[in-house]
Amino acid sequence: MNALHFFHEWLFPVAWWSFGIYWAVSALWAKKTKVAESPLPRILHLLIGTFAILILAFHNYFPDSVDRQLWPRNEFTFWLGAVVMLAGLGFVVWARIHLGKFWSGAITLKEGHRLIRSGPYQFVRNPIYTGILAGIAGTAIALGKISGLVALAILYVVYAWKIRREEKLLAGEFGEEFAAYRREVSALMPFLPKKS
Repeated sequence: MNALHFFHEWLFPVAWWSFGIYWAVSALWAKKTKVAESPLPRILHLLIGTFAILILAFHNYFPDSVDRQLWPRNEFTFWLGAVVMLAGLGFVVWARIHLGKFWSGAITLKEGHRLIRSGPYQFVRNPIYTGILAGIAGTAIALGKISGLVALAILYVVYAWKIRREEKLLAGEFGEEFAAYRREVSALMPFLPKKS
């Protein structure tokens, strides 16, 4: 197996599995929760998000309408997708490290919670979601199939729904400080109109 073939076979799976393991292990150091969302929205968010990932990972098992090739898979799309994916996952890890013990996978307020506006949070209010969407977009670019776009669209809707619930909690906790942050920094995409 030559090096190029090895990259084509393993780069995306190794990057995503490594990211998943890091994510699971780093969750062990989060602060104690003060306020948490009810379990039902959390479960629903996880189920729909998992379904989106399954569409992307197991596209061969879905109907041809989902598995159809939209553009050719070649060196350009592979490496463009790889760069976008790795940049996205790197952005997520930066945000996760920057949040430190205030991170949570669920919508929560931690003990001693404060509004983070530095690091990646100076560019977007939700850099973890931005980075994961970029990672999925990069994977979709390399794959070149409808399944990648479907997974990306599903995750975007899930994150938009989660952001709305998350920001309601933050607005209640931080008031004008959060309102000002919301006016100054966009939700998901840097350099777009701010309030979204």
